[in-house]
Amino acid sequence: MSAPPAPTTTRLRNARVAVGACFFINAVFYANVVPRLPEVKADLGLSNSSLGAALAAMPLGALLAALSSAALMRRFGSARVATVGLVLLGLTAWTVSLAPNWPALAAAFLVAGALDAVVDVAQNAHGLRVQRLYRRSILNAFHGFWSIGAVAGGLIGSAAAGLAVPLEVHLGVVAVVFGTVAMVASPALLPGPDDADRELSPETDAVAGRGVSPWRAAALPLAALGLLGVFGAFVEDAGASWSALYLRNELAAGAATAGLGFVALQSAMTVGRLTGDRVVDRFGQRRVAQVGGVLIAGGMGGALAFPSITTTLIGFALAGLGVATLIPAVYHAADELPGLSSGSGLTVINWLLRVGFLLSPPLIGVLADAAGLRVALLTVVLAGVGIVVFGGALRTSVAPVAA
Repeated sequence: MSAPPAPTTTRLRNARVAVGACFFINAVFYANVVPRLPEVKADLGLSNSSLGAALAAMPLGALLAALSSAALMRRFGSARVATVGLVLLGLTAWTVSLAPNWPALAAAFLVAGALDAVVDVAQNAHGLRVQRLYRRSILNAFHGFWSIGAVAGGLIGSAAAGLAVPLEVHLGVVAVVFGTVAMVASPALLPGPDDADRELSPETDAVAGRGVSPWRAAALPLAALGLLGVFGAFVEDAGASWSALYLRNELAAGAATAGLGFVALQSAMTVGRLTGDRVVDRFGQRRVAQVGGVLIAGGMGGALAFPSITTTLIGFALAGLGVATLIPAVYHAADELPGLSSGSGLTVINWLLRVGFLLSPPLIGVLADAAGLRVALLTVVLAGVGIVVFGGALRTSVAPVAA
């Protein structure tokens, strides 16, 4: 079968915009729910532990469904899986407002987590397909759009809460508006099989020539990439779950100041993602990731060695900048592993990454109870060192290798 004709410059540019829209919308849906969680808790009469248990259904749903992503993409294509999945994700977020009790709420979060995992793999797979045709790095900017979507969704949700918009109306409008945008973007995505324009590398031919199982050949690289993903998860979760508590309890920061650790990490990470593609093209994924590991270890190590509000905010900002391009680089490297079918490596790494996000909070919590949060946050420093050590598993270049 002959390869499909290369898309025109306009078609490729439109596909890039459409993928960016998918990342943005993916973040918007759940971010709209977050500011309304106190209302959900009060309406259903839930305790903190009950709400936490319901929210834990999201990563559980993601772990249960993520490994189905590759099969779904082979059957329907990443474009359809991403856009239809986004519509379903918006509708599922809306059902949070309709839940009459804890089991229904937990079920809604379980399905939302499952859909989010599948959409995440599909949109990254399609973004990597567009990147291959561009022959330069653009994936970091897509992840930057996700970060912007998270902020936008949080602002919309906060405004709706402040205006006392009924929850079912708020989330229903969000589902319809952004679900419509997803469907409008769908025709601009690239048609045909996801590997139709993939170039075979010499490594792929070498694996086939040795008669070695592609999965056996990919086992060690996948393990190294999985560890990199888990290290990245620990860094990101430290800012999301523990920065405010550390600033408030360990450094006596005020309530408003305590939230700035998360803001510092997320802002720096967003800037790093929006500007990271040119840096990756210039220096290569491997070097950028390893320098990022140095920034993470040095920034957080310095903040913990010389604790103050200022050094801590700087440390979290450096950690956010250091981790900014890591997950996109890991996704790209996994998707390019020789011999694996389209989307398979990406699916496995996405699953391992979610394991990291699931394990990070309880592990740091146990260490904090045993030795204090300041000591527990040394796991972020160790994650930075791990990124330096295992960063060699990444490619030096983003452009595909010619056959």
